[in-house]
Amino acid sequence: MNLARRTMNNPAFALVYERAWRPATFFLATGRTMQADRRDAARTLHLRPDSRVLDVACGPGNITHYLSEQLDGDGFAIGIDFSGPMLRQARADNSGPHVGYVRGDARRLPFPDGSFDAVCCFGALYLIPDPLEAAREMIRVLAPGGRIAISTSQRTDTWFGAVSSAVGNAGGLRVFDIDTFPELFTQAGLVDIEQEIHGLLQYVSASRPQ
Repeated sequence: MNLARRTMNNPAFALVYERAWRPATFFLATGRTMQADRRDAARTLHLRPDSRVLDVACGPGNITHYLSEQLDGDGFAIGIDFSGPMLRQARADNSGPHVGYVRGDARRLPFPDGSFDAVCCFGALYLIPDPLEAAREMIRVLAPGGRIAISTSQRTDTWFGAVSSAVGNAGGLRVFDIDTFPELFTQAGLVDIEQEIHGLLQYVSASRPQ
């Protein structure tokens, strides 16, 4: 387990992750606030009140809980994460009537094909071993007509991109080309692919045809 994954499994880090660490590093990386990011997430996923939502690598559940607040009736949001400390924090801080949490591996999601209307993974694919396999699993559990959205690292073809890749790799963070996920989504037959670049992060979303 690399340094980044060991850190995510540290109970002390789980306490401060969403309160201080992630907002600060997120703003430095993108120039955006977490509040704006969550609003964009809900919009990009085209949520309905009865949507079935999966948040992969949910951490302490802040985004999962926010998405669940957009739901009603039979709608629900499930957060899945490999880290026990993160999930304990999620259950303590981000429980609610339309949200639940499961421990599991993003590379082998414990759900049948087409289980969810919306599937997302924000700020975590660069931590997951075999991230492309995790992305394929996200596509597998996406229902026809559903929407997938990710945010992850991006590498520009400049000296700064080379430096950021080297620094990230040294700490166990993978840095992706901007073509990686649009090409993967296209090969999987997804449509309406959109990509935005904000600083060091890329946002990619797509739909599964009906």
